[in-house]
Amino acid sequence: MFNELFGLMGMMFCLIVIGFLLRRAGKITDGGKSTLVDMILYVILPCNIIKAFSIEMDPGFWRKFIQLLLCAAGVQVLAMLAAHFCYRRMTKGERQAFQYGTVCSNSGFMGNPLAEGVFGDAGLVYAAVFLIPQRIVMWTAGVSYFSKEEDKRQVYKKIATHPCMVATYIGLLILIFQIQLPLVVEKTVHSLSNCCTAMTMMYIGTILVDVKPAALMDPHQIYFAFLRLIGIPLTVFLLSRAAGADPLVAAVCTLLSGTPAGSTTSILAAKYHGDEPSAAKCVVLTTALSVATIPLWSMFLLSGL
Repeated sequence: MFNELFGLMGMMFCLIVIGFLLRRAGKITDGGKSTLVDMILYVILPCNIIKAFSIEMDPGFWRKFIQLLLCAAGVQVLAMLAAHFCYRRMTKGERQAFQYGTVCSNSGFMGNPLAEGVFGDAGLVYAAVFLIPQRIVMWTAGVSYFSKEEDKRQVYKKIATHPCMVATYIGLLILIFQIQLPLVVEKTVHSLSNCCTAMTMMYIGTILVDVKPAALMDPHQIYFAFLRLIGIPLTVFLLSRAAGADPLVAAVCTLLSGTPAGSTTSILAAKYHGDEPSAAKCVVLTTALSVATIPLWSMFLLSGL
C-alpha cells in the first residue's frame, strides 16, 4: 500500500512539474490556463463525480453517508470559525485571502483523484459526498469574504446550477436507484473522469510559475500554511475520532481537510479587486508544501485503517 502511495504522489508531483514547465515555456498561456480551468470545472470534474457515485451500495453505506455529510459540515463550521478568529491582526487584503483560503480548500480540484488514489473506489465516493458542503459554502460565505454586496438570489442560483452540484444530483440518483448508464454514456463519462488527475495536477503546476520563491517566506504566509495544512486536518482527525466516526470516514475527511488553499482564491481576489499578490502566494505556498504534507497525512491515516 505504501509503495502505491509513493507512486501516486510521485506521479502527481511529476504532473505538477509538467504543468510548471509548459507554463514557463509559454506553451500554456494565460488564455490556456483559463481554458484548462473551464475544462476541469465544467466537464472533467462533473464526470469524475458521476463516476464516483456509479457503484453498488453495501448494506452499511447510508449510515456512513450520514456520518460523512455531518463530518463534512462540521469541517466547514470549523474552517469558518478559524477564518473568523485567526487573522484579525492582518491587513484587510491579507485577511480576505486567508479567510477564503481557509474555508475553501483545493479539495474541489484534487480531492477526488487524491481520495481515489489513497483509499480506492470507496474513497472516491466519500470524497464526492464530502465536497457537497464545501461547494455550498464556496458560493455563499466564501464569496462574502471578498464582496458583501453579492445578490443572494444569484448566489443561490450559482449553488444550484454549478456543474459539480448538478453532477452530484445526477450521481445521487444513480446511487440511490442503482441506475445503469447506457454503455456509450458510461464509457464517455469514465474516459473523461480518468483525465481528472492529470489535468488538475498540471493546472496546479501552472500556478507555481506566477510567484517568486523568495516572496513566499512571509511570516503571515507561513502561519496560514501551517493552519491550512496541519492545524485544521489535525483538529478534524481528533474530533472525528473522538465522536466515534467510522475510520474511513474520519480518514477521508482528515485528508481532504489538509489540501492546499483553493485556486479560486486568486481568481476571486482579482475579480473583487482584493490583494492579488497575497492570494496568489497563499495558493502557491500551500500547494508546494502539500507535496510533502499530503503523503505524510496519507501514511498516517492508512496506518490506522
